Amino acid sequence: MEKIMIVDDDVSATTLIDKIIRMEGYETVPLNDSSKAMEIAASTNPDLFILDLMMPEPTGFQLCRMLRATATFRFTPIIIVTALDDSDSKVVAFGAGANDYLTKPFRIEDLTGRVNSLLGKTQDEE
Repeated sequence: MEKIMIVDDDVSATTLIDKIIRMEGYETVPLNDSSKAMEIAASTNPDLFILDLMMPEPTGFQLCRMLRATATFRFTPIIIVTALDDSDSKVVAFGAGANDYLTKPFRIEDLTGRVNSLLGKTQDEE
């Protein structure tokens, strides 16, 4: 079963995304403290990351760069889920290594579709 790490300092956002992802049949690693993300990622080895951008140090931008600088997670899919809807944030996020970008509030189908697509899950498998 694929494992997805969700990193967002907003507990309600993490809880919501966690429930959605678990309903899709994935294992989750929810985390509200971005400063612990690298350590927990190293011990749990997620197959995909969902990151918020607006967090205390490290921010989602910084965490995305840190993951990409680590050999283990260089190619692990990263989806940004954030309230930042400006083009500059999107450009920086993709430049930091994000694979996809979704703005809050989002449709459940948009999130699950992107997760499934990045993990190579087809509709026949759902």
